[in-house]
Amino acid sequence: MTTVTKESNVDVLIVGAGPAGYMAATWLARFPGLKVRFIEKRDGKIFAGQADGIQCRTLEVFQSFGFADRVWKDANHMLEISFWNPDESGKNVVRTGRIPDMQKGLSRYHQVVLHQGWIEGYFRDNLKKYNGATVEHSTMPQEMVIDESKVNDLEAYPIKVTLRHLNEEGSHAEQFGHKVANGLFRSANLVNAKEEDNGLAGEDKAEELEVINAKYVLGCDGAHSWVRRQLGFQMVGEQTDYVWGVLDIVPITNFPDIRNRCAIHSAEDGSVMVIPRENALVRFYIQMKEIDRQADGRVDRAKITPEKILAQAQKIMHPYTLSYEEIQWFTAYQIGQRVVDNFQAHDRVFILGDAAHTHSPKAGQGMNVSMMDSYNLGWKIGGVLNGTLNPKVLSTYELERSQVAHDLINFDQKFAKLFSGRPAKSAADEAGISLEEFHRVFELSHKFASGVDVEYVPSPIVAPAAETTQSLATNIPVGKRFNSFKVLNQSDARPWEFQELMKSDGRWRIVVFAGDMLDKDQKARVEKLAEHLDKEDSFMKKYTPADKPRTGLFHILTCHSSPRIEVELHDFPKALRPDHDYWSVYVDDESHHEGHGQAYKNYGVDPKRGCLVVVRPDQYVSMVVELEEVEKVEKFFAGCLVPRK
Repeated sequence: MTTVTKESNVDVLIVGAGPAGYMAATWLARFPGLKVRFIEKRDGKIFAGQADGIQCRTLEVFQSFGFADRVWKDANHMLEISFWNPDESGKNVVRTGRIPDMQKGLSRYHQVVLHQGWIEGYFRDNLKKYNGATVEHSTMPQEMVIDESKVNDLEAYPIKVTLRHLNEEGSHAEQFGHKVANGLFRSANLVNAKEEDNGLAGEDKAEELEVINAKYVLGCDGAHSWVRRQLGFQMVGEQTDYVWGVLDIVPITNFPDIRNRCAIHSAEDGSVMVIPRENALVRFYIQMKEIDRQADGRVDRAKITPEKILAQAQKIMHPYTLSYEEIQWFTAYQIGQRVVDNFQAHDRVFILGDAAHTHSPKAGQGMNVSMMDSYNLGWKIGGVLNGTLNPKVLSTYELERSQVAHDLINFDQKFAKLFSGRPAKSAADEAGISLEEFHRVFELSHKFASGVDVEYVPSPIVAPAAETTQSLATNIPVGKRFNSFKVLNQSDARPWEFQELMKSDGRWRIVVFAGDMLDKDQKARVEKLAEHLDKEDSFMKKYTPADKPRTGLFHILTCHSSPRIEVELHDFPKALRPDHDYWSVYVDDESHHEGHGQAYKNYGVDPKRGCLVVVRPDQYVSMVVELEEVEKVEKFFAGCLVPRK
């Protein structure tokens, strides 16, 4: 019998080293002094397969952590989608249209495609840079007990988790007899929970046990989440009859759009989505028509082969030929669209990523929405643990991300039907999907799919309509992410994307649109604001740790609208430009080499009067007020922050 060898306390235990887990660990690494454990039951890094699409909003977040440039350089860029449909004979597919892959102007980025293993590698490098948690592979939880009498005590460790450290056999993923690497063991609706656990960690495969006492546990452990099952939470939703195969190959083909994203619909044989990847790799999503099933109706994974998947693709893409010189990975999945019935327990244990929502992968949402769950939660837990954020803010995780998950399922149901449905044979064919309908829904999906249109409802960290004045900044919607337009640094004239200045470092941004500083009355308004910020009882002083007056809880960014050469940095009050800080004041003016960002116009802010905008540490807008309405800001922060001791 395996015995417990040690016991320790941690602030946060992250279960599952996929994208959601890595994003959580990366956030928490920005809060020095936290003790974080990060466990994964499998034995190593991902070298093939899994997710690949990276949306606009995700790239913005990567930039805020400092590694979007690496992704941008290494990834394949998705700029166009081609549509292929049956010709009049119904025997061949022909190109019927092309449109941009993403609507212009949604973000300074567009969608790219890169293997999940590379993304996790960038996270690992970033964690090393910030002394973050290291993944402990071959480690899985065995038991979790929550002491409900301690959940309201911030100093307590109310969650007891017994960990099992596995031997090599126990942590190696099943390949179901295939020589080619595959994801069948991770295909959510083809594997049941018992298989998932027992296949990796039978009783004979544990080397030692360890007990962790944690303040918080994050369940980032996938569609068959152990954490979710320990809490007794259920996935609610539907499972379709659609089964899709996936191939990652270096193709040999005469298909002309092989390096474009393609949606291919045949008359009778199903559909294919083509996703060109990094280097010469291409991913094919292939609708399977004939699948072997077990007696209980579940798909017989042992009989799913790359050859069968390829044969189906060849039928769909006729008259074009398709084979491959190299195959890296394959899998198959059955589309299921489900959301967990609870996202948290006692604001101590949280469910994130695929553990909270499952859907089809073709819209490129899974990895992105999973990481955005963690991006939403990470700074909140970090702020509570370092004593600056009111613990009640943790309840906003479920409030905000549950709505996103349900919106995702609604979106995916439409999207999956588009790709899995039969194309219409004529205008009178109401049962089929028309080309016009496909184009219309695809174009409407851009805002949601990009991730930039997520909107959070009023809460302790999003001001209600009565406390904010949206008309002061019509294109900085409260509850949405702060968009980016170029501004110039007042000191050296360098152009910057405004959002790029809002690093993910745990600080709130106070964005002062100072308006026209050459106008005496306007300058007086700005100076009055600065006087308040300098007071000992202002939010700037009240909530900022005494030992971090410059780098503490708030970061003021000022943008004025006067001609840059007619204003000096020292015209601004010191509260807006701390000593030796030349990166706090910016101007909406034309750069020498990159044109005019038209920031005031694009943000919908009056260039004469300006306004004040409060932005959360995750770049979402909390409120918009007049420069004089600083008392509203004080009231807002009193509802979500903890005064320094």
